[in-house]
Amino acid sequence: MNLVRLTIKGISYSQTQNGAYALLLSEMDGKRQLPIVIGAFEAQSIAIALEKDIRPPRPLTHDLFKSFSDRFSIKVKQVIIHKLVDGVFYSSLICERDKIEEIIDARTSDAIALALRFKAPIFTYQNILEKAGIYLKTDEDEEDDDLDKDPLQDTELIINEDFDEDSNIEDVTPESATPKKSIQELEKDLEKAVKKEDYEEAARLRDEISKRK
Repeated sequence: MNLVRLTIKGISYSQTQNGAYALLLSEMDGKRQLPIVIGAFEAQSIAIALEKDIRPPRPLTHDLFKSFSDRFSIKVKQVIIHKLVDGVFYSSLICERDKIEEIIDARTSDAIALALRFKAPIFTYQNILEKAGIYLKTDEDEEDDDLDKDPLQDTELIINEDFDEDSNIEDVTPESATPKKSIQELEKDLEKAVKKEDYEEAARLRDEISKRK
């Protein structure tokens, strides 16, 4: 089976599953996208890895794994989403140490969070994309509509073990509920959010600052 390389298109708050986030992966040489439901912690960890200008004062779990691996010369070479059974994705980390390759099972959200930190490529198999992928509309305006809506709205395939309904997840404050502030005030709020390790809020504030600039 042929491997297809994926890139991370984005993360959005799921409107269909309370407390869940939608991680959207896109094939590099095509229009198919793979939506995966993940929990708040994993979404936060992936968002931080994507946002180069947000650095936590203390290492998150995936940062700790990266530091540990670096110390003992372990490298994650690639991530493969290799199976989809009953709506659950199964992934593997392809690791190498002293030129010896090992395969380690991982949750998809953890695997992707680590892939970002190791700058490792992400792959899946063609049959998984055929089964669970969704297509972007070809019309440019319709494509813009697709990006704005919840990517999980039109598919029931993706349930995934990465989302634990019993976990403690705080509600996300909508951006529209935030009072209008100056850029200087937003930058101060951003600094405070990072210090408090509220990275979800920090990412939202950074996006608002970028829009205004």
